[in-house]
Amino acid sequence: MLFTYNNKSYDVVIEKKMGNRNTYIRVKKDLKIHVTTNTFTPNFSIERLIRDNYERICDMIDVQEVKARNNSGFYYLGKQYRIIYSDQKDISFEEDSIYVPHNFDIDKWYLKKAKELFLERLNYNYDKYTRNIPYPKLRIRKMTSRWGVCNTKTHVITLNLELIKRDICYLDYVIIHEMAHLIYGDHSRAFWKLVEDNMPEYKKYRDEMKEF
Repeated sequence: MLFTYNNKSYDVVIEKKMGNRNTYIRVKKDLKIHVTTNTFTPNFSIERLIRDNYERICDMIDVQEVKARNNSGFYYLGKQYRIIYSDQKDISFEEDSIYVPHNFDIDKWYLKKAKELFLERLNYNYDKYTRNIPYPKLRIRKMTSRWGVCNTKTHVITLNLELIKRDICYLDYVIIHEMAHLIYGDHSRAFWKLVEDNMPEYKKYRDEMKEF
């Protein structure tokens, strides 16, 4: 089955499982439209559901294409650079380009920079936080579906390594967000009020991050 939008065709992948009670439509990074439904859902019902949700699916495709553009290439602190491989031993920046050795390990370099910057911003936001909270331990790792995680029992905040690619304002938002979980374990009104107290423009950054 194919879905047509803007003169392009997108594959529709149908996954039928016994345990599924509802039908869900998602557009994934591969730009395929995944339909998850019950084993006994007839194909004509799925086709009708896709027709009825045509505009919503188009919006989801647009979102994934924007994300793909924003994640292609080399980004560092919100700016995109063109990678140029050279015989030099160290990396160097020049306007819109970054010169790197042929054996350059990008993820290792990102992690080194993240360890320095993330701790610096953690301390900065902790020192000015409007509520008394326990000082959190910091961990950094790659995550596919979250920008940050807070373990309220161990007081460990884990930040997504991908944040090193983005402007510092987004890193600060995630840190402030996860620190709020040290007081509120949910996303209640009180939780968001605490986030707003520490970052009045948080909604702007939260919405912009949906494009990454």
